[in-house]
Amino acid sequence: MTTMQDITSPMTSSEKRATLSLASIYALRMFGLFLIMPVLSLFAEQLEDTTPALIGWAIGAYGLSQAIFQIPFGLISDRIGRKKVIVFGLLLFVLGSVVAAVSTSIYGVLLGRIIQGAGAIAGPIMALVADLTQEVHRTKAMALIGASIGISFGVAVAAGPVIAHFIGLHGLFWLIAVLSILAIGVLIFIVPNPRVSKKHRDAEVMPAQFSKVLKNAELLRLNYGIFTLHVILTASFVVLPLLMRDAGLLPAEHWKVYLPVFITSMAGIIPFIILAEKKRQMKAVFLGAIAALVLADIGLMQLHGSLVGIIGLLWLFFCGFNLLEATLPSLISKTAPGDLRGTAMGIYSTSQFLGAGIGGAVGGWCYGQFGAGSVFLFCAAAAASWLLLSLSMTPPRYWANLLISLEQLSEQEANDFAAVVLKISGVEDITLHHEEAVAYLKVDNQQLDRDQLQQLITRYINN
Repeated sequence: MTTMQDITSPMTSSEKRATLSLASIYALRMFGLFLIMPVLSLFAEQLEDTTPALIGWAIGAYGLSQAIFQIPFGLISDRIGRKKVIVFGLLLFVLGSVVAAVSTSIYGVLLGRIIQGAGAIAGPIMALVADLTQEVHRTKAMALIGASIGISFGVAVAAGPVIAHFIGLHGLFWLIAVLSILAIGVLIFIVPNPRVSKKHRDAEVMPAQFSKVLKNAELLRLNYGIFTLHVILTASFVVLPLLMRDAGLLPAEHWKVYLPVFITSMAGIIPFIILAEKKRQMKAVFLGAIAALVLADIGLMQLHGSLVGIIGLLWLFFCGFNLLEATLPSLISKTAPGDLRGTAMGIYSTSQFLGAGIGGAVGGWCYGQFGAGSVFLFCAAAAASWLLLSLSMTPPRYWANLLISLEQLSEQEANDFAAVVLKISGVEDITLHHEEAVAYLKVDNQQLDRDQLQQLITRYINN
């Protein structure tokens, strides 16, 4: 890692290679997980011992094992190496895919999904990104990886029914295993090796900081939000594919709904993202997106027998869902202290995966006991509870994170640098960690005097 020379400098070719290759690994893995979501309910009759409750468990089971293992995998990677842990996690994903591919029972598919989720590589990948990028580019690199997850979700949901039509559910699991092997190849042959690996507070979980994060009421509110969002998502996909089929749309043609709905909903939320971030109306936009979920689920509860109704309300649902998926990580980043961001994101991700697991289980149980309408009633109630909890949220401070390497400074020089930096317009907070030789800054990008900050970096660090 080189000392940051220019806060406006572009990524180096090595950083671009590392970011794009790691994003592709993450995207391939998530693509494999999401491929199953829109088809498992449809193909469940091929499996022995199938019940609605077990289908729900199978759809969401990966989330439970992810929630259990994703923080430990990140911590282990600090000890034995990032790439070793990522390869092991991908091999577990291959194993789980094979177990599901050869299973004739829903129990075998359920076991395979649990093993798939146990290969929890999110933490090690983020740590490796941090090892391979300069501090000033790390947030950008992680944002690119986050975008790759969103794209993989949209493509997988649209492609899953088409691919499954040709190769079946078992063929889909074999395909996922092959994609995971390709991801291992990318990791070994394309992802650069870091010169040195170390702990990064902005990218990794710090167990000693758990209590600080868990005592932060605003972060807990956001964790409940991502938990609820993925409860609703997985519960909905227990029944949505079945409802579209029963309304007259052949499973192989479900992409004709998913693809345009996803694309147009993504386009539709762009003005709201601008309103939230640029016009600083985040709370209003955030509450509006949750309200859209409530309305969509109430509508689906009433109109789930109509294909036109399903399509229209699914579009409204994805408008809210995509907007919340985009804004929640931003809110975590704005809310968490700069040196706790990695820990906050780790707990946030655990909440997300836990929601996916519980959502599938509850959605399957509701469907089996009371029918499809009860699933959407449950989802509407969950979204309404989130909306009520969010009404009292503190409007976020529009602060971005900036890291500055202080490797060339003594402790006293770093303290002097921090004192001067705090006087710059737009710099709201600075936290020094001398043992890491890093300064964590919270800045207001609309007010930040970047030229003055760069002059100070040149004066104190680059000389």
